[in-house]
Amino acid sequence: MQVQVNTSNGIENKDSLERWATEFLRDALARFGQDITRIEVQLRDTNSSKSGPHDKRCTLEARVAGHDPIAATHHAPSQDEAFRGATQRLINLLDHTLGKLDRREHRGRDTIRREGEPAE
Repeated sequence: MQVQVNTSNGIENKDSLERWATEFLRDALARFGQDITRIEVQLRDTNSSKSGPHDKRCTLEARVAGHDPIAATHHAPSQDEAFRGATQRLINLLDHTLGKLDRREHRGRDTIRREGEPAE
């Protein structure tokens, strides 16, 4: 899964932010790894010159192989809260969307279940 981070002028530490975001998203979205080809992160300070409630916005767009992109946005007072909120919303959307695909298309997916007799 490739992660691309885009920021507005009000967001600093782009290099360390990009490393952290890549690591965080790979961990948080690991179970969708075989479906997602790329994640685009857009962090923006909507009131760059002044602070206020919910002035940081994070939009995450997941590119799912063979399907339309899935996007989630979250507004919060800090960039960390906006990023984590958008990640949780994206997880919920992916659960919902890919769950429907599993039921409709009976896609072949990795499983934690083992073949054979159940353990006693």
